[in-house]
Amino acid sequence: MEILNQLINIVDQNPDSVLVMRQQTEQRLPAHQHDKAQLLLVYGGIAYLQTDEKDLYIPSNHYIWIPKNYRHNLMFNTKDLHIINIYFPNKRSDSFYDELGIYPVSKLLAEMLSFSGKWQGDYFKGSWEFEFLTTLKGVLAKEKLKKFSIQLPTTDDQRLNVIIDSFRNRLNEDLSLAVIAQQSGMSIRSLTRLFQTKLHITFVHYLKMLRIIRAMELIKDTDLNMTEIAYEVGYSNIAAFSNNFQQLTNMRPTEFKMK
Repeated sequence: MEILNQLINIVDQNPDSVLVMRQQTEQRLPAHQHDKAQLLLVYGGIAYLQTDEKDLYIPSNHYIWIPKNYRHNLMFNTKDLHIINIYFPNKRSDSFYDELGIYPVSKLLAEMLSFSGKWQGDYFKGSWEFEFLTTLKGVLAKEKLKKFSIQLPTTDDQRLNVIIDSFRNRLNEDLSLAVIAQQSGMSIRSLTRLFQTKLHITFVHYLKMLRIIRAMELIKDTDLNMTEIAYEVGYSNIAAFSNNFQQLTNMRPTEFKMK
């Protein structure tokens, strides 16, 4: 609790400043919020952001925009991950800044971040660093990039969580709705209704996202080729795997590996 209070005090102690923090601090904290909006950039791995409603997966070379006073906590399980946090005063000029969203780091944004690569601390109005960072924030809304769409809804329904845990580590098996319903002692209709009422998502789409998330981890953390990864996460058809990967991440698996 003391570390949490210290971070919130650092972020919010100068309400009108733009704050740049490069220390890996956020991932050590429980769920928290602050008065400033947050731009969180991820490089070198996959980060996991939990909110009250869903779990979000942020791949390398992507950023997440977190509106002010939005409860969240960050997790990751790789030493290679590098994170940049930039906190902005609550002065919105576009509805873009009211919504939580994950987007790819564009070439323009990457160049701006590279230019400001050694900046850290508070920057105040009147300084050219403040004006530069404010312009950087403005670029986010103007680029109109497509959101990264892997967002797993969460639930406190223990019965459903037990079912999900039962197949989360068996993604290379036949995990059809009928199979999982039988293994769970439920009818297909009841299991379908449980996913729709508790998670507001179909079983098929939830499973598809789990498989692509696991594929992303395998691409990052192993030397398996794409065919081996496809089979490992339950695809017998490499084309179907590639198409589903692109549908959810806006890039092909090979492109993701290069990034």
